[in-house]
Amino acid sequence: MRDADLLTLTQWLSPAYPVGAFAWSHGLERAVSRGDVASADDLFDWLRGVLENGAGRSDAILLCAAYAADDVGPVADLAGALAPSRERKMETLQQGAAFAATTRALWGFNLPDMTYPVAVGRAARLAGLPVEATTLIWLQAFASNLTQCAQRLLPIGQTKGQKILHDLGPTITQVAAAAQTASLDDIGSATFAVDTASMQHAEQYARIFRS
Repeated sequence: MRDADLLTLTQWLSPAYPVGAFAWSHGLERAVSRGDVASADDLFDWLRGVLENGAGRSDAILLCAAYAADDVGPVADLAGALAPSRERKMETLQQGAAFAATTRALWGFNLPDMTYPVAVGRAARLAGLPVEATTLIWLQAFASNLTQCAQRLLPIGQTKGQKILHDLGPTITQVAAAAQTASLDDIGSATFAVDTASMQHAEQYARIFRS
């Protein structure tokens, strides 16, 4: 992997890249409110489930499919249709649009607004970045953002948060590798608690996140 490619990829998936990821908790705020996630161990289990059986896995497959597709439109349409709640659809569409806008402005790509993982996969193809590294760092950035969200909701310090992210490394590696050989027909999820949390979050009385 060239140094320039590594710098581009880490810039795109850095918290500093203006996609607004910090504003979305992926239903985690509701999960904390209703008691599903109350400790560091709960958070680890929750994030591992999201990565292995939820949006982590599905989005990684969508990213790889977008990377491989000559016509990315059908992949983008499918990604939007798979969102299990209104807030989750807003989460992926608004982050994707923000990513596409900034990347168009800086790299000059023909990159329409679309769901976040599809936009990243398409941009990586246009930039000639390796799909393996793109998928791996995408998943780590996803898990890292949710870990940071949890630190605003629970008494989990920075060191404990980083320990959770470190311990998720083997899961991230496994999910990223499997996504590269999967097809769109392999997409499926079994994270009902995550999905219902994202649905209920819209009616939560007090909240600091948009999902």
